[in-house]
Amino acid sequence: MKVPFVRPGLALLLFAATNSASASVQTFPTNDPVIRNMWDQGMGSGSQVERLAQVLTDSIGPRLIASPGYYAAVDWALKMYDSWGIPARVEQYGTWSAWRRGHTRLDLIAPHFRTLTGTMLAWSPNTQGPIEGDVVVLPDLPDSDAYERWLRELQGKFILITPPEPTCRPFDNLVSLALPETVQRIRARRDSVRSAWSSRYQRAGARLGARLDGSRAAGILTSFWSGSWGVNRVMDTDNTRSPSLDISCEDNGLLHRLAENQQGPRVRLDADSEALGEQPVFNVVAELRGRDLPDEYVVLSAHLDSWDSSSGATDNATGTLMMMEAMRILKTTYPNPKRTIMAGHWGGEEQGLNGSKSFAADHPEVVAGLQVGFNQDNGTWRIEAIRMQGFAEAREPVGRWLSNIPREVADTVQFESPSREGGSDHSSFTCYGVPFLRLQSNYPDYRRHTWHTNIDTFDKIIFDDLKNNATLTAMLAYQAAEDPQRVPRTRAPLPANAQGQVPDYPGCSTPRRSSTG
Repeated sequence: MKVPFVRPGLALLLFAATNSASASVQTFPTNDPVIRNMWDQGMGSGSQVERLAQVLTDSIGPRLIASPGYYAAVDWALKMYDSWGIPARVEQYGTWSAWRRGHTRLDLIAPHFRTLTGTMLAWSPNTQGPIEGDVVVLPDLPDSDAYERWLRELQGKFILITPPEPTCRPFDNLVSLALPETVQRIRARRDSVRSAWSSRYQRAGARLGARLDGSRAAGILTSFWSGSWGVNRVMDTDNTRSPSLDISCEDNGLLHRLAENQQGPRVRLDADSEALGEQPVFNVVAELRGRDLPDEYVVLSAHLDSWDSSSGATDNATGTLMMMEAMRILKTTYPNPKRTIMAGHWGGEEQGLNGSKSFAADHPEVVAGLQVGFNQDNGTWRIEAIRMQGFAEAREPVGRWLSNIPREVADTVQFESPSREGGSDHSSFTCYGVPFLRLQSNYPDYRRHTWHTNIDTFDKIIFDDLKNNATLTAMLAYQAAEDPQRVPRTRAPLPANAQGQVPDYPGCSTPRRSSTG
């Protein structure tokens, strides 16, 4: 395949953004028939991303590692690959504590009745039927001994352990509509409350969460507000005795005010869950075997697991679907690649990149033979950057590949390098010194609204952008597989820190293979 040369130092945007992507408007920089066929498959009526997304997020739903939803997603992914004629397999990398979520019903029953917004944290114990109790606030006490005496008085009570917000309005709403002095006053109040609670936690002493769990409290109430309307981050707990719940920003404030004003808040909780013991956990690996260089690899990467308070749509159904759809496009348009093209759908990313770390450790032949990897793990919106993870010399081949892609697909893409960023499965491979790049969508929007939140649902997916991203990925994978040259592995030095020292890139850590290890 003959491709034009792009100077490695050329800053990208590669093309001016003059048209939005659609199946009827395209500008092909090359006559390559594979690229043209990929456009038709990915951007036209043949796209399957919306249908796949509906099944994965609505029907299967959340995919907490080792939960029934996770196992259903593994089975579904295998069946979809089989329907496309793509060989796929599961690889067990370890075990994890399995847990089934049931209902969470939380009501304020005094001083008046009101249904509250509360969700069990993952792995929380259940209530074994409805329970009732008074609500108290983690107090401001002088030292750990005083807290220890207080802990002995908590049996049958619900404890608020997260400070209240002065307002649950997002700050951009305040800035646009409130007086500047009002904004300043609310910000100062928030800072003061957070500082006071930080001191409270310090005086309470070490392992406060475990000590609260051992107090036989009726429940532990937390609230991790994202700063957006009605959006909380709902993750997990280590509790084994007391149910642990996330409650909304608004309800957290309500209960705090009632308790602090001695107005007798009392709640009823009925929380159902089931601990299922240590169970096997898997990666799903799909593969189009290379015809000429089968021991060299292009890897498409995304994690299949999610948190479970919503649907795991943008974290990371969108990345999963990008890579599945890219593989479908590749199978249809380029079924016999020069190099092996592999899709890795990792388990246990949310617990510390466990699936991808284990795969990299268990498959040194893939690491040694890696041409390039592409990982995606941050929501919807079009890919706006390829984070090079310090592999500066990889800009030249990636730039050549991008230059062959229709501008309607590639017009938003820029390079970002060097980067020390971890945070997702690409770092399970870059620690070995191989070019595994991150396909980055808009991060601030994702981080605020859908990352680990209770509203990460099907409706947040922008399907025009998901089609675009899957098509872009397929086109990159095709050209990476065909390129006559290997992608360079030289990493640029990281920027010096404030002391003038140049830090090293992170090394590889031992993968965690079980919830008990």
